[in-house]
Amino acid sequence: MSDRPYVLLSCAMSADGYIDDAAPQRLRLSSPADFDRVDAVRAGCDAILVGAGTVRADNPRLLIRSAARRAQRAARGLPADLTKVTLTWSGDLDPGARFFTTGEAPKLVYAPSPTAAGLSARLDGLADVIDAGDPLALPAVLGDLASRGVRRLMVEGGGAVHTLFLTADAVDELQLVVAPFFIGDPAAPRFVRPGAFPQSPGRPMRLEEVTRIGDLVLLRYLAGAGRG
Repeated sequence: MSDRPYVLLSCAMSADGYIDDAAPQRLRLSSPADFDRVDAVRAGCDAILVGAGTVRADNPRLLIRSAARRAQRAARGLPADLTKVTLTWSGDLDPGARFFTTGEAPKLVYAPSPTAAGLSARLDGLADVIDAGDPLALPAVLGDLASRGVRRLMVEGGGAVHTLFLTADAVDELQLVVAPFFIGDPAAPRFVRPGAFPQSPGRPMRLEEVTRIGDLVLLRYLAGAGRG
């Protein structure tokens, strides 16, 4: 078994690199056609990961929406839904969040050592809380997921998680959808935060595919070693 899953990072952003605006309501950057494409990509993965900030801000279900895709997974002997994964440093997670209350697949929460024990008691029966070291170590997270049979991991944000995976050179594939408008608000969250990225002018990603989805464009890059 590989020491880590194949990591596919998926994100939609504005033309100026924002993944939301600063309004209280979530800005939808994608279209129904793109949401369906993302659902199909999810259906081909084993687990889906978001940061605790995304769980708090968006309260996502992280389920496969298409009944046909769920049935196809079941016919292959797979769970209808993906294993849900989140990373938290503070342990600030609501046990009533839809991350925990929807879907039958396992829910995994990775936390640093000082946070893990108390969080495990609070989420007892809702999720497995895994001590990921002090400080939280991404290789430990990915190694544990691989040991659980996760071969293909989809990462869906937010910006801190994108930055963590990309700066750690732990992304194999980037699927980036660009919306045809600008946000222009410095208070809004961006696709990535400042960091030392190995995907640099001296080591660029390889553009594998460009797809038009209405007025959106999907850019599919191979970002790491191009592992299959």
